Amino acid sequence: MIQKLKKYQFLFEELVKRDFKKKYKRTVLGMAWSVLSPLLSLLVMRLVFTQFFGRSTPHYTTYLFCGNLVFAYFNESATQGMSSLMGNAGIFSKVNVPKYLFLFSKNVQTFINFGLTLGVFFVFCILDHITFTWKFVLLLYPICCLVLFNIGIGLILSALFVFFRDIQYLWSVFIQLLMYLSAIFYTIDSYPPMIKNMFLLNPVYLFIRYFRKIVIDATIPSIWFHLLMLADVVIVLGIGCFIYRKYNTKFLYYV
Repeated sequence: MIQKLKKYQFLFEELVKRDFKKKYKRTVLGMAWSVLSPLLSLLVMRLVFTQFFGRSTPHYTTYLFCGNLVFAYFNESATQGMSSLMGNAGIFSKVNVPKYLFLFSKNVQTFINFGLTLGVFFVFCILDHITFTWKFVLLLYPICCLVLFNIGIGLILSALFVFFRDIQYLWSVFIQLLMYLSAIFYTIDSYPPMIKNMFLLNPVYLFIRYFRKIVIDATIPSIWFHLLMLADVVIVLGIGCFIYRKYNTKFLYYV
């Protein structure tokens, strides 16, 4: 795969540039929307939910930002990845190129947006009097896992979208449900242990929880928590790669 990426490096770079230009075409603020969009979402959520959930939650703004940051990155990456094949059907139906390049280009774009927002997040941590420790380095683990997880989800969704156009409508409903099940604006501390364990079945919640444990609680999650997160990544990425290998030649007949 790495050799193919080097071989098609020029095409890959052009795809990334095209995606950026297309996303911010005819916008006044351009890439600034990459930062403003999650910040505006954070502001709305803080105004709405502070009175209900934030009174007893320490560093509630940072708590919200952790959830919004991770979920927004996942949502954008998965949603854009879903249309990566169909949106580039005019290219790979005429030229024999690795089809995962189109998905990777979308992920690079969303990762850059995530990186810009992450920088703003650290500024908010300072304003919220969060103590920076060496443990912040460990955030590289959930970030790397999240990148791979997003690629795996993108591989699955983009393949399904080729065969079943209904997936886009089902996904919009599912992503809304997932948002409410990811404890973005509320805590699960008052729930029974069985309910708390059920939240761990949600991979997105694991990433959010990891960020909060490091940033707010200044504690390192347990080994089994790391392994559970890694298992989710391996399973999703494995399924995505399997689907692409099995149906790679069939994509042309459905685009």
